[in-house]
Amino acid sequence: MRDHRYFVYVLASKPQGTLYVGVTNDLVRRVTEHRLGVVSGFTKRYDVKKLVWFEEHGDIYEAIAKEKRLKRWRREWKRSLVEKDNPHWADLYPALVGGGSRIGRSIAGAQDRRPG
Repeated sequence: MRDHRYFVYVLASKPQGTLYVGVTNDLVRRVTEHRLGVVSGFTKRYDVKKLVWFEEHGDIYEAIAKEKRLKRWRREWKRSLVEKDNPHWADLYPALVGGGSRIGRSIAGAQDRRPG
């Protein structure tokens, strides 16, 4: 049986800037597309390409459901989510493509933790 991986991710234009929430089965490819601006749309228009948070899931339906929940969240909740694991809003992409230590957390199945 093949192991599937899906990612819910948050991009930012700058620390606490414009945010974008997405889902993909290939995080490196998708963030690279955002960074290069190869797809017209929100992230290209607003220069949103800094990977600041992601979460891995083993089930596509679970990942899509999480993405939809995050998109409905208030901006403050999304900011708190990022700052919990990435308080300095560091760009996680270089470590992801550089093969460095594992970043982010695989918390598939975890409950939403809304701040406040």
